[in-house]
Amino acid sequence: MKPSILEKLAQLANRLEEVGHLLASENATADMTQYTKLTREHAELTPVVELYHRFQQVGKDIEAAQEMLSDPDMKELAEEELQAGKETIEALEVELQKALLPKDPNDERNVFIEIRAGTGGDESALFAADLFRMYSRFAERQRWQVEVLSANESDLGGYKEVIARLIGFGAYSQLKFESGGHRVQRVPATETQGRIHTSACTVAILPEADELEEVNINPADLRIDTYRASGAGGQHINKTDSAVRVTHLPTGIVVECQDDRSQHKNKARALAVLAARIQDKERQARHAAEAATRKSLIGSGDRSERIRTYNYPQGRITDHRINLTLYKIDAIMDGDLTELTQSLITEHQTELLAELANEN
Repeated sequence: MKPSILEKLAQLANRLEEVGHLLASENATADMTQYTKLTREHAELTPVVELYHRFQQVGKDIEAAQEMLSDPDMKELAEEELQAGKETIEALEVELQKALLPKDPNDERNVFIEIRAGTGGDESALFAADLFRMYSRFAERQRWQVEVLSANESDLGGYKEVIARLIGFGAYSQLKFESGGHRVQRVPATETQGRIHTSACTVAILPEADELEEVNINPADLRIDTYRASGAGGQHINKTDSAVRVTHLPTGIVVECQDDRSQHKNKARALAVLAARIQDKERQARHAAEAATRKSLIGSGDRSERIRTYNYPQGRITDHRINLTLYKIDAIMDGDLTELTQSLITEHQTELLAELANEN
């Protein structure tokens, strides 16, 4: 293993010991905020340092086996232990490198998912509804909650736009590579001559900010309009100005929420989505700057970037970023996304490992 990586591991082992002493001190809980941070750091460092200690022990075992090679009676046993030790230490090196990869601070967060119909008219809106069902079914499999914040339905029952909040630990880590252009090739229900049409939708996955305070939003920069909600909702929905439209004047970002009868709740939801969009805009700007020096295998996450094609006649789904084609479109559209999401995560880790290996 590279000396720089070994040095970093040694530093982490020392830091874990230091954090352990701090947590064991008499006044550790005097500052609960600091105590919580230290507890979290301890939990994050422990598995890495345990791997490192195991790596060190295997290294010592290999040295001991090499010394035994000179003893004729022990040579055969020593050779077996050497072979096993080398295989173990190689596997531990890979695990340690993965453990050292930078953590995405948003990975554990809930997400806002925004799906918008693109080219293709009614068929695109129907595909947007199919995508929303796919992600909703995936969320159910993960035991996450799905909370619709805003839905603009089309005449045929699809969605021109739908925004939802997916509530579950690690939601962002599983779905962060879903942002981008999704294309569908199929015969629309409205097509009388059986011709295959191509339509598209865009998907945006935004991590939820812990608190609105995380994002610097000046109230003076907001224009908040209320209006009567439209669409399904019975007698009540068109009688009160419960729908809320929030415009962030510096960026031009507009968020609408009308799914709740309470204007107060709709405003709170709209502000939460706005905070996530502003954070995402800042993150996209940072990624664009980074992309100037290196190209991510997973892509920029640009909404205009075509990332995946759903071909119904051939029963296949192709992710263009990693050249992965799966012939299980029915299962995937029913929420079986694990193979896709894990392949994208693995590819991203591979890219990060390559970068780590190239560091001095």
